[in-house]
Amino acid sequence: MPELPEVEVCRRGLLPELEGRRIEGVVLRSPKLRYAIPPELAELLPGCVVRAIRRRGKYLLFDCRRDGVEGSLIVHLGMSGNLRFVRFGQPPEKHDHFELVLADQLLRLADPRRFGLVLWQAGPPEAVESHPLLAVLGVEPLTEVFDGDWLHAACSKRGGPIKPVLMDSHMVVGIGNIYASESLFRAGISPLRAANRISRARYHELAAAVRATLADAIAAGGSSIRDYVHSDGGAGCFQIQAAVYERDGQACRRCAGVVRQIRQSGRSTYYCPQCQH
Repeated sequence: MPELPEVEVCRRGLLPELEGRRIEGVVLRSPKLRYAIPPELAELLPGCVVRAIRRRGKYLLFDCRRDGVEGSLIVHLGMSGNLRFVRFGQPPEKHDHFELVLADQLLRLADPRRFGLVLWQAGPPEAVESHPLLAVLGVEPLTEVFDGDWLHAACSKRGGPIKPVLMDSHMVVGIGNIYASESLFRAGISPLRAANRISRARYHELAAAVRATLADAIAAGGSSIRDYVHSDGGAGCFQIQAAVYERDGQACRRCAGVVRQIRQSGRSTYYCPQCQH
């Protein structure tokens, strides 16, 4: 699933091609992804200028405006979706469901598993924060709010293992499976340790590790584990430099231990029992 780094890389790739540009048309090839795609987009969006492209968690927000219309297009890539620019005349593929028509190219959404979404929130840019899907989201980990003190307080009453807690989007957004495992490894914290049994000092280390891991992933273009590609069709490479993710049975890159794989909340967790405690 595209996580925060992949969505942020996508946002940055779209910006120079879309910001300030006029949408000439909309093509709807599927009536429904995770939710029904509003059919009125075909009438609302043509003529709109994309004023900004923002990210909230794993949602992309396209702020659009023209005379009589103002709102935000909400896009989520689901489990396997991607947005890519294609030239005019390029035939759609089987899983291409939605596209924005620009003057010189198309922005096409593919989503093989149809877990993504395309929705519309009318009103000024700040209105989108009240959308039910966004209103329940937690803190952004790349903002100043997210630090060791905040994380320590947020986890003080959470008795479960720290890794699933860290992945709870109602508390903090965008820390997916690969980045939770890598962040805990960097901080030297076992994914099995109870969240409320970690000191404030170690939470400062964990907060810094999360921010550094996400920043490194963004710089590497994200992780292309399965279907994820950039808007230009390229792939991310963070998974190549992962310290523990999908390295079970291999030597730890920090100590003489061996990376282990366990299951937590239905997800694979990778860690080094010798240097994470």
